[in-house]
Amino acid sequence: MHAITALLTGKAVALGQGVSTGIAKLPAGGPLWLAADGLRGDEQGDRQYHGGPEKALHHYALEHYPHWRGRFGAAAPLQGPGAFGENIATLGMTERDVHVGDVYRVGTALVQVSQGRQPCWKLNLRFGQPDAARAVQDSGLTGWYYRVLRPGWIAPADLLELQERPLPDWPLARLIAALFLLPRPAGEGAAAGRPGAAAWRAEWQAAAALAPLAENWRANFRLRLERGGVEDWGRRLDTPNTF
Repeated sequence: MHAITALLTGKAVALGQGVSTGIAKLPAGGPLWLAADGLRGDEQGDRQYHGGPEKALHHYALEHYPHWRGRFGAAAPLQGPGAFGENIATLGMTERDVHVGDVYRVGTALVQVSQGRQPCWKLNLRFGQPDAARAVQDSGLTGWYYRVLRPGWIAPADLLELQERPLPDWPLARLIAALFLLPRPAGEGAAAGRPGAAAWRAEWQAAAALAPLAENWRANFRLRLERGGVEDWGRRLDTPNTF
């Protein structure tokens, strides 16, 4: 069990280049209602790619913050939780020990890990770094999302209590490696290191069959198998005026 260090929400505001986003989150002082599509009072600037039932709650590990302070310098957003647009910040839970499909009880709510995060170019504006989104993707330190199985009240310092782990062989680090073609950490599925092309196909096929995984991720893996290659990441990662 791990306690919520910070529970955060944000309003959609202008970030630059005419972009509206709710990425800047601030800590809540008390309990918040968690509905099927997210926390009451939390907003997203672009509902096509952010928010919704499969991305109702975003979780980011505070363990990663020292790495990003070293990479981006003393950026103002990194002085406290909420820098990555997360709703939940904790110590003790990372992509290596949280699994796809994990079910947690938190407060009176029940949530399930649905997918990892695919960083987008708004992180470049957030941190004032043109390659911030690519750096987050390449690190594998992306955070993850939950779907809500049972709405309820959650509060700062509530415990995340693991109720079920249907996919013990699929820590998020393995899934994220398969999506972003990253070296796999030792002990996660097949041999550690960067798999070859044949191994990627096997991983994509296995990932596409994971029932608890969000359908858009499963569909992405199926499309790769059909096309025999990876989609273009440029429009997601690169700030629009770079095209």
